[in-house]
Amino acid sequence: MVLGGVLPDTVAVNVLVVVAASGLIWLGSGWLEEAAEGLSTHYGLPPVVQGTVVVAVGSSFPEFASVVVTALAGIFDMGVGAIVGSAIFNVLVVPALSSLATDDDLDSSRTIVYKEAQFYMLAVSVLVITFALAVIYEPVSGGSGLVGSITRPLAVIPLFVYGLYLFIQWQDTGDYEAEPGGADVDVPREWGRLAAGLLVILVSVEAMVSAIESLGHTFGIPEFLAGMTIIAAATSLPDTLVSVRSAKDDNSATSLGNVLGSNTFDLLVVIPVGVLLVGAVPVNFSTAVPMFAVLTLATVLLFGALRTDLALTTLEAYALLAAYLLFVAWVVAETAGVTRVLPA
Repeated sequence: MVLGGVLPDTVAVNVLVVVAASGLIWLGSGWLEEAAEGLSTHYGLPPVVQGTVVVAVGSSFPEFASVVVTALAGIFDMGVGAIVGSAIFNVLVVPALSSLATDDDLDSSRTIVYKEAQFYMLAVSVLVITFALAVIYEPVSGGSGLVGSITRPLAVIPLFVYGLYLFIQWQDTGDYEAEPGGADVDVPREWGRLAAGLLVILVSVEAMVSAIESLGHTFGIPEFLAGMTIIAAATSLPDTLVSVRSAKDDNSATSLGNVLGSNTFDLLVVIPVGVLLVGAVPVNFSTAVPMFAVLTLATVLLFGALRTDLALTTLEAYALLAAYLLFVAWVVAETAGVTRVLPA
């Protein structure tokens, strides 16, 4: 159903919805980036904190909505799969496109590498541990593979770790010496533009995902393949546009910080909030672990690329894109039954 059945469910209409939604997401991401920059200047936030918290949380709203909807619908595994697929897209494709969008290499920093990237790797580990605790202490019998139930007490673990992340960012903000000029910012206007950007992004992504799902059914694309690649890329479009915009504006700290901060928020906040809403959700550990293994390998690849000369070169950008194509090829192989890494 396109836009709740308001528009006819045809291929032409769905394609038009995808195109229109893409344009609106571009507009909303521009409002989000400009408002975040103005508010960060006013409140004296470092560029890295601007990217990892303000912009990242805003651009993660589509993933947040998708997990809430799937949790309430009783298909939490689908929401987790979309989050992991989106995270893999973020760490491989978004930095690569941001680097290719600039004339020079995309500059990194020790703060990005040794704080943001390493904390993001910690976030992946914490979520895997949370899933493992669910299998150990709340096993679910009768399902295929190792299935456990994530309860509210277990969901608090990653939320606590995200609280530590915010504490670290708050400490860094206190150590940061902001440049003068924040008095010229119209704060109410910027907050309004931030809210408007979030609303436009959220509505547009939901319309786009609905149209893509309809096109997938029309052309017979399996749900697993569409969810891990097409829908994951669609929900990551705000992150992509924000990071590319920031890279073009020579603001590499916000560009890379948005990628890592968005993924950290998705793993440590979005998934646990879905659990808190419904009380307990089953998760298939046998499916989750291989996906998190791929995400870990992608993160290590990005980490290594950013650390070499503290910059992401054109060659490294193409290497990241090649790695993502290998991931897509593996997902296609799993869908076609050529490989059997994931349980049926």
